[in-house]
Amino acid sequence: MGKGGALSDRVVKKIILSYTYVAVWIFLSFTVIVYNKYILDKKLYNWPFPISLTMIHMAFCSSLAFVAVRIFKLVEPAALSRRVYLSSVVPIGALYSLSLWLSNSAYIYLSVSFIQMLKALMPVAVYTIGIMFKKDSYKNSTMFNMLAISVGVAIAAYGEAKYDSWGVFLQLGAVVFEATRLVMIQILLTSKGISLNPITSLYYVAPSCLAFLAIPWLFVEYPLLKQQISGFHFDFAIFGTNSLCAFALNLAVFLLVGKTSALTMNVAGVVKDWLLIAFSWSVIKDTVTPINLFGYGLAFLGVGYYNHLKLQALKAKEAQKKAQPEDEESGKLLEQREGDGMGKKGDSQA
Repeated sequence: MGKGGALSDRVVKKIILSYTYVAVWIFLSFTVIVYNKYILDKKLYNWPFPISLTMIHMAFCSSLAFVAVRIFKLVEPAALSRRVYLSSVVPIGALYSLSLWLSNSAYIYLSVSFIQMLKALMPVAVYTIGIMFKKDSYKNSTMFNMLAISVGVAIAAYGEAKYDSWGVFLQLGAVVFEATRLVMIQILLTSKGISLNPITSLYYVAPSCLAFLAIPWLFVEYPLLKQQISGFHFDFAIFGTNSLCAFALNLAVFLLVGKTSALTMNVAGVVKDWLLIAFSWSVIKDTVTPINLFGYGLAFLGVGYYNHLKLQALKAKEAQKKAQPEDEESGKLLEQREGDGMGKKGDSQA
């Protein structure tokens, strides 16, 4: 009875911790998205410089990661050679910088709710790019699922009251670059046995992002900022807390994926998207039409089914791993019995 009660307590504690990680990640992701929208939107804080905002985030994250790794030595740096850094980390940093730049730019033109609907295309992009790089195999059933998600997003876009083609182009570009980054992490890092936690990831990737973002910043935003510099007062409270939220979100991603799974994060992401749509409609007063909801509902079903298939595949893989040691053990017992039998047969012949 005591053992059963202790086991039950451990299970309950694990469930509570898992939901806590999910809640923290949803809260921080929600906060960063709404905060970025507030800063970049011309009708709110009115600071429409997405490259500059992303560079502030990367500089802040790079600094904190450097302090954590080099000064306080909270985590050990990964053993990366210069060749691996240039061939693996730098391309990932370039893709990440493009993804962040375009996604932040989209907030200037599109509503928070519509952006979340467009983000439902992420599984489609990851699967398609995975096939292109031969990390995934083509399946008619999966492709039909991807088509259903795409149709749902297309219907949601058709029903968007404040549709902006340039904003949609920016967000779709962000989805493509982010999906490519996720696939390249598997190809360039995971396949080589290199794993980076969020602090070491920021330590290596954030400076690379900062360097890549500096190139378009010099030509696109620096001339505009130079004109406004006399009348602009840098608000350390606004940009400091915004950057801190972005850094905390990276740590939350590590906790959520490390303590649960990437699949849990995908499911939690769907919940977060619905919360953001509700918040955008009720608080920010964005227009959400019935066609919007119908289209996103269809896409949501497709994403949900995709996550269900991934969960089933994960369970099958774990069951296969558990079965292998049992098969090996059975084989050893069989060999031992056969050996004993041969020994006895030899004794009788003698």
